[in-house]
Amino acid sequence: MIQTEFGTIYGQRFWRKDVGVAIVVLLALALGWWVRVQAINRTTIFQDKETAFRLAYPATWTSVESLQDVLLKVEDPRANSVFKTTLTVEARDLDPANPPTLQQLLDRRVAQRGALTAYHFLSSQPTTVGGAKAMRHEYAYVVQPIDEPRRASLPVVVRAIEYIIVGKTSTFYITLSAPENEFADARARMEQIIQTVQVP
Repeated sequence: MIQTEFGTIYGQRFWRKDVGVAIVVLLALALGWWVRVQAINRTTIFQDKETAFRLAYPATWTSVESLQDVLLKVEDPRANSVFKTTLTVEARDLDPANPPTLQQLLDRRVAQRGALTAYHFLSSQPTTVGGAKAMRHEYAYVVQPIDEPRRASLPVVVRAIEYIIVGKTSTFYITLSAPENEFADARARMEQIIQTVQVP
């Protein structure tokens, strides 16, 4: 209520409506956040029929072709780079009578990866994955994703995490490669994937 020389003006009270609008907005934001979290955390189960190797990867990732002999290759189509974050799983037969050591397997892998452009070894450490002995290997290299005449193609620095896992009859290589600007998120995602691995 406001007193003026022309009389009394009665003001309207809007605070109850404002509170209602604020509650609706907060509920909508909370629901949006919950839907996003559910979408991000949904997974797809991959299980190889021959080896029974199993893991779960993000359901939003899509399968892609590979020129190599791999069990699985999927990528994140939403990655903000020409080079997409990629997960690859390979298997190699193992001689149970004379299995190589983890260090030997790592040395072989480093020699293979050395053919990548600007390959740079970053770190390695022994660990366990799904109850099996493993070696965690990090490295970096450079790719030029677009190789077409008259089309802009800047090199992309890629960082990768690779787990070398020794099963009973096979060695498994799980590799996650991501553009450097998305590597922090990719590293967290890789740790989630590794927790789902089941090694035969």
